[in-house]
Amino acid sequence: MPLLNTLLLLCSGATVTYAHHAITAGNKIEAVFGLILTVVLACLFTTLQGFEYVTAGFTISDGMFGSTFYMATGFHGFHVLVGTIFLFVCLIRLTRDQFSIQHHFGFEAAAFY
Repeated sequence: MPLLNTLLLLCSGATVTYAHHAITAGNKIEAVFGLILTVVLACLFTTLQGFEYVTAGFTISDGMFGSTFYMATGFHGFHVLVGTIFLFVCLIRLTRDQFSIQHHFGFEAAAFY
């Protein structure tokens, strides 16, 4: 399962980069496609992370490993969730033509996050 989550994150990095290049090239359709794919991959990652929590054979109170695992993956999962929300807002803005070749800092800030 961790390997699949890693693959999802790497793919979402590629798709958000694809969307950024499409925005800078003025290709709205490809940018929307790339951003939709990024949001779907992020949602899938978050779902799989939740599934991993539910099926784990240990809890946060099971010593150093449990507390370290849940703290590290919990903070990262929260980071991904917030980034997904940022990128979803960017997707809405993109469909409303609020980004252009010259003016798309909101998207870049979300992608950097």
